[in-house]
Amino acid sequence: MSDAPRAVLTDFGGVLTTSIFEAFETYSLSVSGDPALFGTLFRTDPAAGALLVEHECGRIDQAGFERGIAELLAPHDVEVPAPGFVDSFQALLKPDEAMVAAMEALRAAGVPVAIVSNSLGDDAYRGYDLAALADTWVISGEVGVRKPSRAIYEIACGRLGVEAAECVMIDDLEHNLRGAERLGIRGLHHTDSARTVATLAEWFGLTV
Repeated sequence: MSDAPRAVLTDFGGVLTTSIFEAFETYSLSVSGDPALFGTLFRTDPAAGALLVEHECGRIDQAGFERGIAELLAPHDVEVPAPGFVDSFQALLKPDEAMVAAMEALRAAGVPVAIVSNSLGDDAYRGYDLAALADTWVISGEVGVRKPSRAIYEIACGRLGVEAAECVMIDDLEHNLRGAERLGIRGLHHTDSARTVATLAEWFGLTV
């Protein structure tokens, strides 16, 4: 394909792992009986959104983030362990084996790959060999900027030594893709691994 990208930027949670949305629903249901609890909280409560931004940018640690969220939920008679609930949530995420295999196939074919991830928790990548999945990883809590800011994608492109227009960004959140597209990065909205892998195979001529 003549206009195919030559490098891959990929989200971590929800792309290289099982669904973030399903994990949030499962955890929300377990602590409150309402599967929409956390999704609604982060969408509608400015204080919760601010805590998430501060944590993802590395300005407050996991314990501080958990305390803040617990305090916001307490008036609603919802108790979450602080510290501890982020680890409980992260434990629900499992590797998406098809996407992991696709990243390995891309790298074996010489395609530059970067993980670009908004971090949640102080040790969100425990148990994953990031060096086997990507040439570099740009973690929001380490670089101090989060998706969908253009700066985080610029860092990833710089580390890979490629131009933005040469890249595709894979993400399960469309607003993150819009941020990447402002730099000229092609967006690939991840909804299921079979579709994403098929698209990557077409673009990069891979058997995955």
